[in-house]
Amino acid sequence: MSQPLSAQTIALVKATVPALEAHGLDIVGEMYSRMFRDPGIRDLFNQSHHGDSGSQPRALTAAILAYASNIDNLGALAPAVERIAQKHVGLQILPEHYPHVANALLGAIQHVLGDAATDEILAAWGEAYWFLANILIAREGRIYDEQQTAPGGWNGWRDFRVDAVIRESSVITSFILKPVDGQPVIANKAGQYLTFWFEIPGHPPIKRNYSISNAANGEYYRISVKREPHGLASGWLHDEAAQGTILKVAPPAGEFFLADNPERPVVLLSGGVGLTPMVAMLETIAAQHPDLPTIYVHGTHDRDTHAMRQHVRDTAAQGARITVADFHQTPLAGEAAGIDYDHAGLITEQWLLANTPIAEADYYICGPRPFLRASVAALSLSGVPSDRIHYEFFGPADELLAA
Repeated sequence: MSQPLSAQTIALVKATVPALEAHGLDIVGEMYSRMFRDPGIRDLFNQSHHGDSGSQPRALTAAILAYASNIDNLGALAPAVERIAQKHVGLQILPEHYPHVANALLGAIQHVLGDAATDEILAAWGEAYWFLANILIAREGRIYDEQQTAPGGWNGWRDFRVDAVIRESSVITSFILKPVDGQPVIANKAGQYLTFWFEIPGHPPIKRNYSISNAANGEYYRISVKREPHGLASGWLHDEAAQGTILKVAPPAGEFFLADNPERPVVLLSGGVGLTPMVAMLETIAAQHPDLPTIYVHGTHDRDTHAMRQHVRDTAAQGARITVADFHQTPLAGEAAGIDYDHAGLITEQWLLANTPIAEADYYICGPRPFLRASVAALSLSGVPSDRIHYEFFGPADELLAA
């Protein structure tokens, strides 16, 4: 267990908050520049989050600022710590990687802040870094142990074969993945993701997370992937990952999942490819909790982009109290209300208030950032407490939601 932070360290770190607000993104950019000089460290990260949008640097800047601001109240950061630990496990971050980050962070602080980064400031940040690092290392160690010892579990990268490829819509394709060794697979919690190590010719190794879109079955996983514009990994999967392709896969991870024993009605709310973890949840509810009051609300552009619609309907029919509502933002000519979709337009706050049990339900939400931001804000402002609003980010959680 880490020794408590000294009062001096807490005071010095909090005193750097204004500097972090002014220069945090520069510090993080410099830190990543130093880290990525080592290809072995660079390849640990999802490089798609370090591109022109800079989502990962912004996310880490916000995380460092939050840590500094709450260093005397670390309980407030517990959910973020769990999210980071789960991401690290997916990426196979190990204790031996942490010193590289420490050296890069402290070097970046010194480089960007110059004379303002006194020996006392650097020592305080060194102590603060290792305090948090040891918490993460301990939590990640427990997760690795759980993955290794669970039935069908493993550590590191395991070879899976693409057993089937299913075109779900004009933009989404599912891949059924079975382990090459023929052994069972660890039971995923409905909502978790797999991390993949791709070696695409002409590119350095890349890692990507894809939500598992089926309930646990001990035999295989299904991922349902949207072809993203200019998406290196998604484009390669759609174009090259035919039946028989071998993929390197880390065990299921993630802190966003359906409760093991849901105690309240459930509303599943998704937009676009955000349906992937929701389908896993829906299958789990239908199989294990068929009497649980459940509403699945999904929004997409039109019939062509609507993936797995019939599968969702068939799954919902297995539960006595499961209902489905589909929204098509811009129905195509020839689409019929009540046949191809239930409602035209966007999912609105007014519809959710009128048609879902705001006063008692747990809401599970996944989709693009604008959809996520609007949904969480609407529910929060309608009085749904934060402990009943559960959401998954695609990419780094780099924005504070209005919750």
